[in-house]
Amino acid sequence: MFQMINALRRFPEAGNRVYALQDFRALLPGHGAGACKSVVARLEKRGDLTRICRGIYMLPDAGLYGSDLLGHVAARLRAGQFNYLSLETVLSEAGVISQIPLSRITLMSSGRSNVISCGKHGDIEFVHTNKKASKLAADLVYDPRYQLWRASVALALQDMKDTRRDTGLVDWEAANESV
Repeated sequence: MFQMINALRRFPEAGNRVYALQDFRALLPGHGAGACKSVVARLEKRGDLTRICRGIYMLPDAGLYGSDLLGHVAARLRAGQFNYLSLETVLSEAGVISQIPLSRITLMSSGRSNVISCGKHGDIEFVHTNKKASKLAADLVYDPRYQLWRASVALALQDMKDTRRDTGLVDWEAANESV
């Protein structure tokens, strides 16, 4: 157990990372899935790991908080799918909607729609889309803060319309200036 925690702490920027259960398997060669879960559970109980949501952990002294943490968790949870920040998260940060969603980020995903609760850290909302990355490339930029792709304001507004979300809070004057 101590070797695993020491190995994690030696990684560059270990405090700014979230880890999935399968990441720990690489640090515990020769351990089966059940044994790995037991080790992680013991480390969590001792306070050496903090559980964010099911199967996702971080070091307790990590420098990630709020939406930054949720972005890293979202990227880790759906690493195998096409995901990008959009909807209220993008529009709020661009000043196009007046309310700032606290402790929640919204993403479009090629995976199924779902809201993942990360307890006191907030929620991650995945909204399913059939849109292809190749068709959206011009409207996406990589956001290293979240470790996710980010929609342009125009794409986020289109996603709001496509998913029939409430656009009552949209400041259309600000939206037209951003587009």
